[in-house]
Amino acid sequence: MPTDKSDLRQKLRARRRALSADEQHQAARRLAVNLAGTRLFLTSRRVACYLPNDGEIDTGPVIEHIRHLRKTCYLPVLSRLSHDRLWFAEAGPKTKLTPNRFGIPEPVVKSRDLVRAQELDLILMPLVGFDDQGNRLGMGGGFYDRSLEFLRHRNHWRKPHLLGIAYDFQRVNGLTADPWDVPLQGVITDQAVYLY
Repeated sequence: MPTDKSDLRQKLRARRRALSADEQHQAARRLAVNLAGTRLFLTSRRVACYLPNDGEIDTGPVIEHIRHLRKTCYLPVLSRLSHDRLWFAEAGPKTKLTPNRFGIPEPVVKSRDLVRAQELDLILMPLVGFDDQGNRLGMGGGFYDRSLEFLRHRNHWRKPHLLGIAYDFQRVNGLTADPWDVPLQGVITDQAVYLY
């Protein structure tokens, strides 16, 4: 695997996009089953997920499972960024969605209905790559890292817990962590559960 982050992003994103619709569907179902058995998921009530973009693993089965268990599902909101940090909005089956500036659907809500990451129990995070130390390679915008920087002082903050969700082939060797990176507590894939 290439060591340059932008090259690695390119290769992994191309591999995601190359999967057939059937491969994507089967992987998403397996991932949802793997997630359903984790303690962090089972004990969380307020769970943030995301809607897939650019070949990311389909989160539909995960969101269905969140709702089936009567947990509250949240989605990130970029359109009301404050200092380039994410907010989260409750998202039910009938929540109206609109594309944000990156073309990713997000809930249409009033500002007063937005919640901060600190109010959530678990955030299921998108990623391009991950390693066995819990390092996450994102798209490069830094939105999650800025929004979760308070967790770098985890002796004070206990929540939210952070799990990445991805295809197993997105697992790579030894990502170089930057000082602002917030590590994951685990990654759930279509093939395995990795906890750190």
